[in-house]
Amino acid sequence: MVDLRAECGDITHYATDAIVNAANRDLAPGGGVCGAIHRAAGPELARAAEPLGAIDTGAARLTPGFDLPAAFVIHAVGPVWQGGTADEDRLLARAYAASLGLAADRGLATIAFPAISCGVFGYPVTRGTAVAVGAVRAWLAGPGATASVQRVVFVCADKAVRAGFDAALAATDR
Repeated sequence: MVDLRAECGDITHYATDAIVNAANRDLAPGGGVCGAIHRAAGPELARAAEPLGAIDTGAARLTPGFDLPAAFVIHAVGPVWQGGTADEDRLLARAYAASLGLAADRGLATIAFPAISCGVFGYPVTRGTAVAVGAVRAWLAGPGATASVQRVVFVCADKAVRAGFDAALAATDR
């Protein structure tokens, strides 16, 4: 059984096999958690991401973690919130699933996610955390899941995000 939990903390300090970067399409240093990850990893992260080119919303790519305690960074592009009318939930779920797929392909056991799209991209926290937990649980129960993924941590920057993840986890535990 996979250990699925939410914790408050700084994702750049997590010594998991991979942390997920809530990336922009160009995989360039940005604001929010993306900027924090790039600063903590060092300039090598941007240099490694540049040749990967622009990626679609809902997609993910992997680079080394460089100066981070995590071995890898999975760059996942979530949607910018547009009021819920632009297929945002499906695209956000796809970003989580794509990240887990990359982790499984590499045989990674532990992965830490931020609340993708819930910061700079404006996604409502309650909705975004519910989509995140639903997507992760669906992936773990689906045909793409592997035995390698053992622990998934939703790393929360504040108590409001933690409350959203806690509620979503409790609602899907039934």
